[in-house]
Amino acid sequence: MTSDQREQRVVDEVPKSLFIGGEWREASGGATLAVHDPSTGGVLCEVADASPADGGAALAAAADAQADWAARPPRDRAEILRSAFAALMDRRDELALLMTLEMGKPVAESRTEIAYAAEFLRWYSEEAARIEGSYKVAPAGGSRLLTMRQPVGPCLLITPWNFPMAMGTRKIGPAVAAGCTMVVKPASETPLSMLALAAVLEDSGLPAGVLNVVTTSHSGAVMEPLIRDPRARKLSFTGSTAIGRVLVEQSAQQLLRVSMELGGNAPFLVFGDADLDAAVDGAVTAKMRNIGEACTAANRFLVHESVADDFSRQLADRMGALRMGRGTDEGVDVGPLITEKAREGVADLVADAVDNGGKILVGGEAPDRRGWFYPPTVIADVPVGARVFREEVFGPVAPVTTFGTDDEALALANDTEFGLIAYAYTRDLRRAIAVAESLETGLVGLNAGVISNPAAPFGGVKASGFGREGGREGIEEYLEVKYVGIAT
Repeated sequence: MTSDQREQRVVDEVPKSLFIGGEWREASGGATLAVHDPSTGGVLCEVADASPADGGAALAAAADAQADWAARPPRDRAEILRSAFAALMDRRDELALLMTLEMGKPVAESRTEIAYAAEFLRWYSEEAARIEGSYKVAPAGGSRLLTMRQPVGPCLLITPWNFPMAMGTRKIGPAVAAGCTMVVKPASETPLSMLALAAVLEDSGLPAGVLNVVTTSHSGAVMEPLIRDPRARKLSFTGSTAIGRVLVEQSAQQLLRVSMELGGNAPFLVFGDADLDAAVDGAVTAKMRNIGEACTAANRFLVHESVADDFSRQLADRMGALRMGRGTDEGVDVGPLITEKAREGVADLVADAVDNGGKILVGGEAPDRRGWFYPPTVIADVPVGARVFREEVFGPVAPVTTFGTDDEALALANDTEFGLIAYAYTRDLRRAIAVAESLETGLVGLNAGVISNPAAPFGGVKASGFGREGGREGIEEYLEVKYVGIAT
């Protein structure tokens, strides 16, 4: 079988329909949307394009299934998740290829994401049986205080295109474990990974109506009526801050439980005493994971003036050595960006940085080839007033500026509306603790370029959102606390 034939087989085996009430069905009217390969711009396939009526049917199915699913024993829910974990790992290679075809990242990174995604299912399979309440005597006596945790109810889950499998399992895992039903709306750019995941969960024994998947190119028209529907009880969204603000406003009418994982503008601080080799290693990882298309990607490199030249040169050497190409090809380190519009946005930010005095050390110009590629780029001496320091890059671009004191570094790092993650490199323990405590972010990587872990809470502050996914905290987002006062 040739590589082209294998790619076509992997795409062909994925359901292309809506998954509603345990059935795969076409969109009303038979509408479809095209899924593109960002490395060529060509069409991979077409999937069902849901209408508002289809969205309503999905929520109805979730609402109808809620009571029975909430009553299922925790161990039953756990075993389904554990079975799905095993299935993802067994099918890791084909699912990774599928993800690369629709999203663009190198296959090696896609394989890593499949394993990461599967771990959320395994983690929450272990949490399902550990949902706890409490029982105690009232302080004044005369009664007993009982608390219990119960599922929130039908959930609306909106996932992004950049981590199309992991952002799904990070929401679906705790929802299943808590006893919630759900409607999932994946990004229109990358629906295939979610459809494949739905098929895996179906095969793993998830009852009809617990998980419903609607793929659509009309996200607002399909999802707004569901958000305003009293049958929905929770909304979880991963995506841009601009869209998040709109969804929060829409959710206010029903006073939904809301989790928002929004944009980032991550500072990467390198202090004068840092292990420079380790800092460069961490910088490449924090910048280039997922081609830089990650809310956790390092966005602003703030480097002490005593080591800035060495750091910038080494970073440029490392990033310039990365091989750019189609993610399915052997030895490729950097794939294409998700769309032509995304590439144009990155190029605009680079041009603005240069116009403001930045010096390109490597990259900085889109290649003349098919697909939506942009090369790894390092820009030195970027003034803090440049747009690239205010806006999320979402691409393989590393702007570098300098600082002189710790206070200046922290002021620069916190000078943003966002607050998802920050990175800091130093060998001084006291400085590390002080910096971690002072950074206005939900996550901090100390001497580490990647810290995401299914066992740890993930989420931001300020305009980066609220709520947490992952860890023990993640399942709490899908549970309500009920207090029962017992007279004695």
